[in-house]
Amino acid sequence: MLPSSKTNLQLIVVVFAQFAGTSLWFAGNAILPELQTLLKTTEFTSWITSAVQIGFISGTLLYALLAIPDRFRATHVFLVSVSLAAAANLIWLFLPIQPVTILVSRFLTGFFLAGVYPVGMKIAADRFKPILGKAMGFLVGALVIGTAFPHLIRGLGSNLPYRSLLLAVSALAISGGILLYGLVPASSIQPSKNRFRFQALHALFQRSAFRPAMLGYFGHMWELYTLWAFFPALIIYYQQQHSEAIIATSLWAFGAIGAGSLGCIGGGFLALRMGSARVARSLLITSGLCILLLPFLLKAPVAVFGLFLFVWGSSAAGDSPQFSTLVASHATLENRGSILTLVTCLGFLITVISIQFMAWLVTQIGLSGWLFYILLPGPMLGVLAMRKEKK
Repeated sequence: MLPSSKTNLQLIVVVFAQFAGTSLWFAGNAILPELQTLLKTTEFTSWITSAVQIGFISGTLLYALLAIPDRFRATHVFLVSVSLAAAANLIWLFLPIQPVTILVSRFLTGFFLAGVYPVGMKIAADRFKPILGKAMGFLVGALVIGTAFPHLIRGLGSNLPYRSLLLAVSALAISGGILLYGLVPASSIQPSKNRFRFQALHALFQRSAFRPAMLGYFGHMWELYTLWAFFPALIIYYQQQHSEAIIATSLWAFGAIGAGSLGCIGGGFLALRMGSARVARSLLITSGLCILLLPFLLKAPVAVFGLFLFVWGSSAAGDSPQFSTLVASHATLENRGSILTLVTCLGFLITVISIQFMAWLVTQIGLSGWLFYILLPGPMLGVLAMRKEKK
């Protein structure tokens, strides 16, 4: 076993690399006002997020079927993937500003992030097994902060040119990959055994040790990314109902999304005492209650509503690392990277459906607190799937 100090250093590096890489995810959302002005339309706003999700789905499916996370050294896969994602994030800066070039850029960014998020989880599962629940908490917490980070940059520097923001995020992402490659030793691989079999696709839908956690994760994903995508719109909607309130939308969005990192980290520590399954169920129930309470909390004072968003953001994201822990713990060693990647792929396919359904409803009937009830089946089904899990 690694000495504690070295283990802690490597965990810090993995966490930073995950944060830096996933900061690419919502970079497009952080510059939406500029994009809408440049394109003179708001019609494809939801596709800014969905293009990344669809790219990520395509990438994770290909990475899984080719067994890339298991056939090659994970730190190498991470560095190459995050560098390509960072480059894709900048493509449209050098081409005519049109919807197609922006969406292609976002798609390719998501595609190569398939070698960042799930591969980071594999590295954690391989290197930090005795404290996997806690390690996953820090790792997914870093993903959450990375996702929210562009909103923070925008909130602190509202006059920052969008080109500078995208360049900064891409540079940060590459720096994380380089640190990971240089400071975290690559785990050994066994090419003869680590061939992903197509039978594993079939196995995902059969009874297995990781099936309850996988189904719980799918319910969690129905809610999470749609909530993140519409947090800014929800905050603006609240402000319209409370004209006296002075709210910095970008900073509030960062706080609401970033609160998920505390849920992830806190849940990781609790998992050491309670077990990952109990933590995941508790957080699913909490986020479900937040959905139920939203229409009524929209009438609350600004401080109460801000606290509510913090709790909701924390609980909605906090169960994710525990689902990843349960899947990783129950998946076979030789296919662990591919299983994690494929489960993540299907989870993000669910997010695209959820986001587009929400966007369609907004265009049809307008935004309201009641509209967020379409997210409620996610936590409900997740709790049902996890009802017999004990560890």
